[in-house]
Amino acid sequence: MVHLNANEVRQLLHNKFVVVMGDSVQRAVYKDLVLLLQKDCLLSTSQLKAKGEMSFEHDVLLEGGRLGPMHNGTHYREVRQFCSAHHLVRFYFLTRAYSPYVEKVLAQLLWAEHRPDVVVMNSCLWDVSRYGRDSMGSYRKNVERLFWRLHRVLPESCLLVWNTAMPVAKTVSGAFLPPEHRLRRARLRADVVEANFYSASEARRHGFGVLDLHFHFRHSSPDRQPDGIHWNARAHPKLTQLLLTHLADA
Repeated sequence: MVHLNANEVRQLLHNKFVVVMGDSVQRAVYKDLVLLLQKDCLLSTSQLKAKGEMSFEHDVLLEGGRLGPMHNGTHYREVRQFCSAHHLVRFYFLTRAYSPYVEKVLAQLLWAEHRPDVVVMNSCLWDVSRYGRDSMGSYRKNVERLFWRLHRVLPESCLLVWNTAMPVAKTVSGAFLPPEHRLRRARLRADVVEANFYSASEARRHGFGVLDLHFHFRHSSPDRQPDGIHWNARAHPKLTQLLLTHLADA
């Protein structure tokens, strides 16, 4: 795998507006990009775990996070942005592939002064674990709506990369699944595989790029955190380099 340094990342994303949307894994992608646009450095464990902070490496918290109540519910919001003379990177925290909030975000991107050049996105784990018994059926419908809207909202020149969800452990613990949702623990691993297959197929059907992180990290369980969901500081640089290589080859 090619390893791009900070100078090469700055050249690759020169005068580009990059939008990253998704859960905490995608937030780490955003943070990694922000860091690499400034220096050759890896995210620390504390930076990976942090959420909603007022500033990270000279970025700005625009909405949600510590500007409002901090919680682990499906209505949690966090919008961050890093801006330099030649780079603009923004992050939106999502808990569902398509919703009124996602439609609001798409409207912002449609009517903004600067249209996105690159969109990196995933939504899966929250979708299939937090929205009731028919969460998988709802996920399929929402993915279809999402890609239909993205196809109409994004400029033709925009490169969209759909990241598949990374593998989860057989046993999931921690605060990710509240007590009322923990009956889904036994199915979550299989649900992620099914959801990835469907979302990747839909993305390709609409002509969007797919980065199969589930495949790339299928043998990387030692780098998964004890909660069975999140990943450590060794895994995330690999993830970011896979993404950058995908962008460079597109």
